[in-house]
Amino acid sequence: MKIATRTGVIATATVLTFALAACSPSNEEPTAATDAATTTAATDAATEPAEAMTLSGSLNGAGASSQESAMEAWRAGFQQVNPDVTVNYDPVGSGGGRTQFLDGGTLFAGSDSLMDSDEYAQAVTRCDGESGAIHLPMYISPIAVIFNLDGITSLNMDADTIAQIFDGKITEWNDPAIVSQNEGVELPDLAITMVHRADESGTTKNFTDYLEKASTSWPYEASGEWANSLGESGPGTSAVVQIVTDTQGTIGYADASRAGSLGSVALKVGDENVPFSAEAAAEVVDASPLAEGANGENDLAYELDRTTTAAGAYPLVLVSYHILCQQYDDAADRDLVTGFLKYVASADGQQIAASAAGSSPISADLSSKITSILDTIDATK
Repeated sequence: MKIATRTGVIATATVLTFALAACSPSNEEPTAATDAATTTAATDAATEPAEAMTLSGSLNGAGASSQESAMEAWRAGFQQVNPDVTVNYDPVGSGGGRTQFLDGGTLFAGSDSLMDSDEYAQAVTRCDGESGAIHLPMYISPIAVIFNLDGITSLNMDADTIAQIFDGKITEWNDPAIVSQNEGVELPDLAITMVHRADESGTTKNFTDYLEKASTSWPYEASGEWANSLGESGPGTSAVVQIVTDTQGTIGYADASRAGSLGSVALKVGDENVPFSAEAAAEVVDASPLAEGANGENDLAYELDRTTTAAGAYPLVLVSYHILCQQYDDAADRDLVTGFLKYVASADGQQIAASAAGSSPISADLSSKITSILDTIDATK
């Protein structure tokens, strides 16, 4: 399989990681650790290949930048058993991905947030006027609250403190609300610079959903659009991470796979402070019900429990979905989508994502359920 970048340049599997980096919003180079994990994971997948398929053609998707590292690994692994398929993924953000999918520009979307009622209605028309679109959870990851303070790698904060920082109510790092939760840490007399996403973002939607539900201090409704005009902003995860990396006194939020060596916040959950981890994120998903108003039993959209006090749970988590039609116009398109997504949901695919991006693999039961749902996807011709 050849991998095409957004500029149309064709790269071989040998230079896959660098080609994909060139198509990211900021042209950011992946870390050496990500390169190594992706290469190792792809090699492991090749030794235990997925079920053989005879697929060919181009599969286009777009959406959540949180999935970018995982998508690099999924594409590399999928090519081992499907050399005649070209997979393209544009990490434009969840909102942009849903728009491209609903406009018919892609065969699937990646999204950290769920379609709203208007988008569900649009999907009926987009998906051949029949049963519309569904969400399949493929990527589970904590969202890290990241910061840049010399000599400090971890801080404890409750939801109210985080909410007040991001709403401009706490403006100094040595504010008593922060100091009281971090005994023994010498916090500087330094202004806090808050950093948020400039684009419509599923990561923002999940972050503000946590602030709305877990705190009493966030005055806005959860949204993929940032609610106030404070601080600095950047388009996409890479830009937010870069601003925080470059500037002392900053604080932001990003998919945990991109936190790197930046400081991070352990969340107050019940009586303990819980740092982010794949295992802590999975605890929350396992305890959460499916959302009301979903499009039937095959629509696996979760209503995440942000207020859990379960030991070891980290409630600032995103579940990133792949959104697809329940019926495609063309069987070849249907086969490309379902073939790729079966690989993504497989044990091999989930382990590759965990190695490359630090995500939490979905359970074997959920993987089996997703595969069964993909077997029901129809085509009109």
